[in-house]
Amino acid sequence: MLPDAREADVKEVKRFEIRWAHLDPTLGAQMAKTRPVVVVSLDALNDRLQTATVCPLTSQLHPKWRTRVEVRVAKRRAEIAVDQIRTIGKARLGKKIGALTPSDASALRRLITEMYGE
Repeated sequence: MLPDAREADVKEVKRFEIRWAHLDPTLGAQMAKTRPVVVVSLDALNDRLQTATVCPLTSQLHPKWRTRVEVRVAKRRAEIAVDQIRTIGKARLGKKIGALTPSDASALRRLITEMYGE
């Protein structure tokens, strides 16, 4: 578990929260290091499982990439990397940084549906 996360805090993971996450070790082209992620798994799953599905955030902006959603986190521009979606153990999650706005959450839901839905 990350040093800045309390065990009780990690158990209360909610959809569209932004949290620190320790993503190492990785393989290949996966985003690495400790970085912010957006929790995208449903709260019903977050309440019952020891894992959460997340999308990493990056400060390397690629406005023309259709697999990214631009957001503001702590007054900084960032992109949610939907192309890097993955499921991680909750023990990898750290402190809550914030949450997506309803507008950003809606844009993220639409992109996930477009990329992975039918």
